Amino acid sequence: MIYEERDYRVKAGKLAEFVKLYGEHGLPIQKELLGTFHAYFTSEIGELNHVVALWSYESLDDRAARRAKMMADPRWHDYLKMVDGLLDVQTTRILTPASYSPMQ
Repeated sequence: MIYEERDYRVKAGKLAEFVKLYGEHGLPIQKELLGTFHAYFTSEIGELNHVVALWSYESLDDRAARRAKMMADPRWHDYLKMVDGLLDVQTTRILTPASYSPMQ
């Protein structure tokens, strides 16, 4: 099992718009096509205007196959047009749980 942490820095003043569009349009597509959705957070203290999503996959190959399917889906491209210009920076990390982590 691997986990993917996706951290997006949203342009100032655009966080609410991005979160709303993702919840209504992006997330339903991803929940259908990607791995297991665990969490979605917004930052309140520290560096603001961030959203963090956490997903899990069986393996890197599973992730690659699922993301390729999503990228081929026209609905995903329609969603990307909706959020065009709202993001500033994206960081993606692949995480593997330690043997004693409750999330395996």
